[in-house]
Amino acid sequence: MAYPRPLEQLIATFERFPGVGRRSAERLAFHVLRSPEAQQLSSAIVEAVANTRRCGECGNVTEADPCAICSDPERDATLLMVVGEPRDVEALERARVFAGRYHVLMGNYQPAEGVDARHLDLGTLVERARGAREILLGTSPDAAGEATARLCLEALDRAGVRVRVTRLARGLPAGSALEYLHKGILEDAIEGRVRLRDA
Repeated sequence: MAYPRPLEQLIATFERFPGVGRRSAERLAFHVLRSPEAQQLSSAIVEAVANTRRCGECGNVTEADPCAICSDPERDATLLMVVGEPRDVEALERARVFAGRYHVLMGNYQPAEGVDARHLDLGTLVERARGAREILLGTSPDAAGEATARLCLEALDRAGVRVRVTRLARGLPAGSALEYLHKGILEDAIEGRVRLRDA
């Protein structure tokens, strides 16, 4: 027997979310039906859509434009870190390790997934880079992040912007054992090895 039409519509809506298949969509839908807290989902979605916008300067998600980071005079406006997603900004801010400003591309270069250069905010990056002393490419150390970093570098070169461009360091995570590390992490660690002394 098929599910009632409203439930089937809810399942189909959840299935449209990235990484959610039919079984997961069914579990989410049934959770919404039986949980009073989950029924607040619709009002939370409406409020988020109505009251969240992108910062006109960095492209991050915000309530106010410009965002709190771009409005902060204590932040170094000449040091820009390019990241793929707002969640990257959230992780860096939670760690309190970066005192510059951000440029959020709202994605990573993944043509197979339908995300190409026109979907990323490269034009604004080029304009902001003209007033910067350093562009720090903070995209993820995976294939999509590497392709995105190259795309940013190419956009700056094409526009003739001469600015220092750096990349986040990569290597062995502290407290990890070599036997559990991915081949790419080990390759990065060997390539980026640090000299302790000369012979």
